[in-house]
Parts: sequence; structure tokens; C-alpha cells
Amino acid sequence: MLTGLPVEGHGIVANGWYERDEAAIRFWQRSGRLMQGEPIWETARQRNPAIKTANLFWRYAAYGGADIQIIERPIYKADGRKLQDIYCNIPALRDELQSKLGTFPLFHFWGPMADIRSSRWIADAAKHVHEQHRPELLLVYLPHLDYCLQKLGPEHADIPRHVAEIDEVAGDLIDTLHRRDVRVIVVSEYGIEAVDQPVMINQVLRRAGFLRVREEDGGELLDAGACEAFAVADHQAAHVYVSPARRNDAAWMAELESLCCKLPGVEAAHRIAHPRAGELVLEAATGSWFAYDYWLDAARAPDFARTVAIHDKPGYDPRELYLGVSKAAVAWKMLRKKLGFRQLLDVVPLDAARVRGSHGRRDNAAAQRPVMLGDDLASIPETKLPAPPPGAGVDCMVVHDVVLDSLMR
Repeated sequence: MLTGLPVEGHGIVANGWYERDEAAIRFWQRSGRLMQGEPIWETARQRNPAIKTANLFWRYAAYGGADIQIIERPIYKADGRKLQDIYCNIPALRDELQSKLGTFPLFHFWGPMADIRSSRWIADAAKHVHEQHRPELLLVYLPHLDYCLQKLGPEHADIPRHVAEIDEVAGDLIDTLHRRDVRVIVVSEYGIEAVDQPVMINQVLRRAGFLRVREEDGGELLDAGACEAFAVADHQAAHVYVSPARRNDAAWMAELESLCCKLPGVEAAHRIAHPRAGELVLEAATGSWFAYDYWLDAARAPDFARTVAIHDKPGYDPRELYLGVSKAAVAWKMLRKKLGFRQLLDVVPLDAARVRGSHGRRDNAAAQRPVMLGDDLASIPETKLPAPPPGAGVDCMVVHDVVLDSLMR
């Protein structure tokens, strides 16, 4: 959407990937310098150097080149505390926003307490940024439906209430921008489907003898650099990375692909021509999603497995949306932490069967696909917004051209 390029061109192969040189898995990074290809604001500036742009909470906002850049970034203290905060490339604007709107509600942006408060804060920040700075391009990410749809599933009785909450927040933002004579385009990057089958791909690779772990203080850590093969799980996709000694062994690779594709819950294996991608990219079957779990005994799970630890886990973990203990137990742990005691906030359950929604498959049902809505999409030339064949959709790369066309008018 930002570059008009396929994944081979922009290089964001997943929400996290394996850095082969470091033998480390990095998830949920923020630097826009990771995004390859030319982003839309650079293209717009070449056509009109006076254009001002703002990026609020689209991934990789930091250091990405937009004139105004805002994204969540907690403060990590040496004593283990995590303080709510944001990154803003304009320090005075960071202070201004949090003075006016309150500290960014990070703990309502992700985790068991995720709710409408984070989206409301972002929308209010967007209104303030537009009022004070008047950027010609204002990118705003409102995350709310992501939480409830993954946690509850799209058919849950509470979903209409959540839709109404974000509709109110988004509607207020759109109305405010319309009063300022701003054209609005609304896009979603995916639709979420119901799931009930976690696929433990790393446990399968471990039992096959391909995955290695090391023991640390009674728990097991994935030893990525020592593995012949392991998977970085990300919703309904999983990148399977292969050691240099094995990746050119055609017979061994065929055995690996066969093992993966025979696993219940795996639809297909693909390949992405980018060095950040795994040698195989697995796609989940309908109703399935990939969990990152590599331990075979829950008692050997690492301490971070039961915490909200998005940068420590070698895969995406939607179980972080759930509480695995009582609220009283959480309150007691938080009190001990505030009193200065070292306290592990091990409140996340290991039960992967609780997850009810996921995304990432290529062939969703029509009702579960992402959408693009806009004030003047009907006026976009057909070459910019082609009519899809029946049952198909428009490729998300088209969003780049649609937005750029609207911006240049």
C-alpha cells in the first residue's frame, strides 16, 4: 500500500523475520528504513516538494521519511519496568500530544487489556496533528477490531458492539476531516476469519530432529542458529528457515516440504524471492493458524511464554490478548511490581486453542476480505482502480496508486 510494490520489492516479508547474520529473530520493529522501495511520501515530494506528510502508527513509521512520525514505543527501564510512551520525530509534538490527550495508553494498544482507548487516542492525535500542521497526506492506523476479532472470533455476539465502538471513533475523525475539506480513503489490510486449529509447526520440526533448543535456567530457548530448520510463525503464515548446510540439498528440501505440507492445518508451501523470507512459506488451511511453540513439555516453556513479550518470542502470539490468571492475581503482581519487587507478569495462557480469529490466507471468502472505501473512488481512472473479475479482489498494491492519484489532484 505504501510502495506499490510486491513483497519481493518492499521486503516486509512478515511482522517479523530471521536475521541470518545475527542468528536472531526480530519481531515488531519500527524503523522505516527496513522498508525497501520508495514510499508514497517520497514519490509525492518528487512531484511537489511542498507536500507535507504525517504517519501515525502505520507500521515502520519511525525514521521512515514522513515529515511527522508517531508510533508506540515504550520506555524500558533497567529495573524491568515498561512505561507507556510514544516515539515522535518532533519532541515538542510528543510532549504536546501527551499533555493534551494523556499518556499514550500502551497497555490498551496490545495485551489482555487491549480495547478502544488506544484507537481513540490515536484518532484524537490525528485530529490535533491535522489541525496544527495541515499535512496533505495523513496516514492513521486504528487497531481496535484486530483485538476483538482475534480474541473472540468474527461470529461472536460481542463483535457488533466492538464494531460500533470503532465506527464512532472513525466516524468522528472522518467528520472532522470532512469539515476541513479533506478527502478520506479507508483501507483494511486483511480480513479475519474464524479459526479453531493451532498448527504447532515447530514441535513437528523438533520431533523430526531439525530444530534445536538450549536450556537456560530450567526453560528451553529456540537455538535458531543451530537448527537445520525452524519456523517463524505469523498468524496464518509461517516462514520455515533452513540452515546453509541444508538449503541446497534438493532431496532434503523435498523431504522438509513434504513433512510440512502433510501436516493437518497446512494448505500449501510457497516461496518468496527475498533474502528475509524463509526457504518455505507455509500457508494455513481454512480455520487454522500457526503457533510458535517449540517446547514439548509446558513445564519447559521459557518464562516469556506466559508474558506479553512481543520482542522476545520467536513468532507472533495472539494468546497475549488473554488472561490466564484471575484479575486478583494480576492486581497482586502489579502491586508487588510497583512496590519495587522483581515480579514476572506471567499472566498469559499457553492454551493455543483459545484463539478464535486469524488472517494471512490468500483465498478468503469474499465477506472476509479487506476493503477500500473512499469519497471519490468512483472518479479514479479505471487504469488506477481496475474492476476485478467476479469473486476476486483488487491487489493491495493498487492502494498506492489510488492514494497518490488523489493526493496529486
